[in-house]
Amino acid sequence: MDAGGRVMQEQLPKGRLLKHEKLAKYTSWRVGGPADQLYIPQDRLDLIEYIKTLPDAEPVFWMGLGSNLLVRDGGIRGTVINTKGRLKEMSLTDEGSVYVEAGVPCAHVARFCGEQGLIGAEFLAGIPGTMGGALKMNAGAFDGETWTIVKSVEMLDTVGNVTHRMPQDFKVSYRSVKGFENEWFLACLLTLQQGDTIASQQKIKGLLEKRGATQPTNQPSCGSVFKNPEGDYAARLIEQTGLKGYAIGGACVSEKHANFIVNIGNATAADIEDLIHYVQDKVKQQQGVVLQTEVCMVGESL
Repeated sequence: MDAGGRVMQEQLPKGRLLKHEKLAKYTSWRVGGPADQLYIPQDRLDLIEYIKTLPDAEPVFWMGLGSNLLVRDGGIRGTVINTKGRLKEMSLTDEGSVYVEAGVPCAHVARFCGEQGLIGAEFLAGIPGTMGGALKMNAGAFDGETWTIVKSVEMLDTVGNVTHRMPQDFKVSYRSVKGFENEWFLACLLTLQQGDTIASQQKIKGLLEKRGATQPTNQPSCGSVFKNPEGDYAARLIEQTGLKGYAIGGACVSEKHANFIVNIGNATAADIEDLIHYVQDKVKQQQGVVLQTEVCMVGESL
């Protein structure tokens, strides 16, 4: 900090390094304590160079649009890499695949593919995150899943090395991707089918209209909180338990979609986490089903 107590921004080497930066403004729930340091890279090469400067033992956490994420009120120790508005390259390759860097919002990928006359990525329009996050958790929407269209990925390790890997190198399942814990998704190639651009755009429009009609898109949320149990829907179970509208502090189970928890204005991360556990307990008691969280909960409690 400077003499006036303001947070200083340091150029390392081209991006922005922010010390003790509160993460609430970077998350879609609008909650979260401070990161020890937050780095906003200028581009892919700058990120690689920055990773090389970090101590071997430095914890590193990646954040895109801050959806599907609950940062606890005590914040995150170590370094947070924020890719929002960065790592945004996207292009059609000579072979007809789509190259997408980790920071590109999924909705932009869906739109770009449709404009190129490629079909199969429309479902990405319903995922409120970046491609990097979608790769990390095999995000899905409207009966589509990320890894069904992945041809290969670029991975960045803790010392700045970039490796190309194939889908078969990972254990991919519903909302889960296992393998290479010390590497992060940097970019991917998507393989899609040729199709009708107008039909693709109409499908995207229809999916977005459905999302707007059924989800609380005008309130701070993380997206879906719980995974759907096999053969059932988390939202149905929560609604059947009578929890729509139930609130703890500033956190409330959405009246519009029961698998969404919304910040009604003054929620803390603790309010949200308490409500998540409350919903799990009540659904288990009344429905006999243990709901597993889809949202990633990170950081320290106060």
